Amino acid sequence: MIDPTNAELYRLVLADAPYVIAAYAVLWVALVVYVTLVLRRIMRLEKEVRVLEESAARRGGTAS
Repeated sequence: MIDPTNAELYRLVLADAPYVIAAYAVLWVALVVYVTLVLRRIMRLEKEVRVLEESAARRGGTAS
């Protein structure tokens, strides 16, 4: 048999579990969205750098 104090604690924890799970889910979704946006921005900047390097090379500049 479970101690009444432990039973009360389990009841309280289990009642709040959906909120904790939802909070973690929201945090993970926000993190994935943030990382996706940062990666898209990096890819766009890399493309712009390539275009600028090609343009500089065509104009006779040095590009590495």
